[in-house]
Order: sequence, then structure tokens, then C-alpha cells
Amino acid sequence: MRALSAKELLDAWEKGLGRPSVERPLPLLSAFTGEGTEALSRLSIGRRDAALLALRESVFGPRLVCVASCPACGERLELTLEAGELLVGPQTDQPSAIALEAFGYEVRFRLPDTADLASLAPGEDPSTARRRLLVRCVLSARRGGEELDARELPDEVLEAVAGRMGDEDPQGDLRFSLSCPACAHVWQEAFDIGQFLWGELNAWAGRTLGEVHRLAKAYGWREADILSMSPLRRQMYLDMVGE
Repeated sequence: MRALSAKELLDAWEKGLGRPSVERPLPLLSAFTGEGTEALSRLSIGRRDAALLALRESVFGPRLVCVASCPACGERLELTLEAGELLVGPQTDQPSAIALEAFGYEVRFRLPDTADLASLAPGEDPSTARRRLLVRCVLSARRGGEELDARELPDEVLEAVAGRMGDEDPQGDLRFSLSCPACAHVWQEAFDIGQFLWGELNAWAGRTLGEVHRLAKAYGWREADILSMSPLRRQMYLDMVGE
């Protein structure tokens, strides 16, 4: 893993634009780790998110400012977090298959990955999407020695699978307990580092391209020359253009 240049960040952003929303951070992560996007899409969500947290700290620093809205009264809360605080324990090797016995069923399953999330239909009913995701991750299912189709598994068995997934890959479902200062409502808020990082990268890319446009128009410089400048030097030139 290494620091990325402004050009590399823009190239990764451009590649991410044409991907489904859950896959957009993968080109950026690929540039950061040197691994291909296909291999990264097969990492468990927790392993991927731990790598994205390291990437985010490298590119934008350790401090994250997040905003949440109270589901009861709509009050907006601002949270300031540190990337290191969002890591849930060390990232250890994870098994390719996990066995579970529940409610008389024997199930083998794997942890969900980015490719699984990308397979879900946009706007799909959340409960339906959740069940489809869990079914997709089941490798085999048996009851009384008889092989079953994963789609035949009852909800309580799939919920047991989901619970075990959370135990095996806790980084993959990061949630905060929040309390509204306005109405005292308490709730759980999910945090998606991939979505958060993409939003930051998208905003940064817009600002950076605007800076390139202004300096190229004023001085006739090439994009590569402008991007190779330090942010401080680029800003000094921008200040002079505005005079």
C-alpha cells in the first residue's frame, strides 16, 4: 500500500463512475493495494472495509466528519470519528466455508462480498434483498441427511446464518448507537465506509478538475503539470489568478 498521486486518484474516480454504486471504490482500492478489482470484489465486506479505512486515512487523513438524521424527529447530528476507532479488532484469515447447525438444518456458507452486493437489484425491498443475499452465500444445506436448495431454507435458519456472519466478519456490518439530543430517540445507524469515501472522492475530483480548468485557461499548462504540483503551490497560483 502506498500514497496515491492526484492523477491516480482522478483516474480511479473516472473508472469508478461507470460502476454500480457498491463497486465504485474498487478501482481506488486497486490503485492503493496493487490488487485487481476482481480479486478485491471477492474479499469479505469486512476485509474490504478495513482496507478502505486504511485507504481513506492515507488519502484524506484519519478524521471523518459524518452526519446522521434522527428517524423520529429529523434532527441532524454531526459526528467526528477517527479511522482507527472504526476498526473492529485485527483482520485475521477467514475460512472459505463456515458450518452451522440450527433448527435441525446443517448449512455451509461463505461470507458476502462486493460482488454479492452488486447482484442485488436497486430499489429492491430490503427484506427481499437480505434474503436473496443470504441465499446466495449458502454453499450447501441439509436436513435429516437430505440435500436442500438454499431457497427452501426457512427465515429463522437464514437469520442464524446472518448472525454467524456477523460474528465471523464484524467489520462488515458497522453500526453506531446514537441518541438524539432533541427528542432523546435512540437508534442504530449503519456506517458504509465505501459510500462515505466515494462521496469524499467525488467532491474532491470536482474541486480538482475545477482548479485544473482555471489554471490551464490562465496559463496554458497541461493537466499533468498542474496535477503534479503540491496542493499548496497549486492554491498559490489559483490565488494569483483571482487577483
